[in-house]
Amino acid sequence: MATFSPAQISAMTGRTVVVTGANSGIGRAAARALAAKGACVVLAVRDPAKGHAAAATMTGDTVVRRLDLAGLSSVRAFAEEFTEPIDVLINNAGLMIPPLGRTADGFELQFGTNHLGHFALTNLLLPRIRRRVVTVSSNGHRTGTIDFDDLNWERRPYRAFAAYAQSKLANLLFTAELQRRLTEAGSPVRATAAHPGMAATGLLGHLDGEHPRLHRLRTAIISRFSQSEDDGALPTLYAAVADVPGGGYAGPGGFLQGRGAPKLVGRSRAARDDALARRLWTASEQLTGITFPLTATKATKR
Repeated sequence: MATFSPAQISAMTGRTVVVTGANSGIGRAAARALAAKGACVVLAVRDPAKGHAAAATMTGDTVVRRLDLAGLSSVRAFAEEFTEPIDVLINNAGLMIPPLGRTADGFELQFGTNHLGHFALTNLLLPRIRRRVVTVSSNGHRTGTIDFDDLNWERRPYRAFAAYAQSKLANLLFTAELQRRLTEAGSPVRATAAHPGMAATGLLGHLDGEHPRLHRLRTAIISRFSQSEDDGALPTLYAAVADVPGGGYAGPGGFLQGRGAPKLVGRSRAARDDALARRLWTASEQLTGITFPLTATKATKR
């Protein structure tokens, strides 16, 4: 199997990369690798203090800017302040199976943050993006369904993993429809997606108060089958800089896509449903009030 490592990334001097959730986990690892290659990396984070702490571990040009994807006003403020061109946007930040919560705009926390926040951010920044939009999904998307009658879990009993799977399926449907629209607009920008496999990050840190036996079991499984955050970031980097087709989905090439060198991987039937992707896009526009900004005459040029 062919391998891919940060050493294979070409020099990125003069390019700007925005990474959401870059203060920890695979976002931090991806930001670190790209900054080391000469890119100006913008760490778009909810907590600037944590962002500066992460930036201090990196070599190269980094900028920390506040972005709370759980609030559309914060997303708009970030986009309005960002006037320079962006070469790559990496939609990495996300929540995984927290207790039921709501965003500032009343959306279920995982759907609102993982999908709607990035949907809004991408469309607001798109006129300034020159090369690629990478959105981080998960193998968990395979059990996901989109319940248009109750996207915000207001009528049915809340199931945290089902809500997570819905948001990760939404990430892939968003990528597919974004690429279709970019192609239709004549834009050279590519929309790609990635998943890290099973990476040892802090994404499940909120479960540390769980039953001790369950906590030990979870820790043992992660230790046995997961890969480091640096390895978990490789599919994201691959989707960001390799010659990946628009709409391509990268993940680990090992057993059950849990770990290993990144490659293009498959996705669920639902994630390949073009009609579902278009319906979700329309619903997302209605929920956020933000629409696709490009036309054939306004497409961003290289």
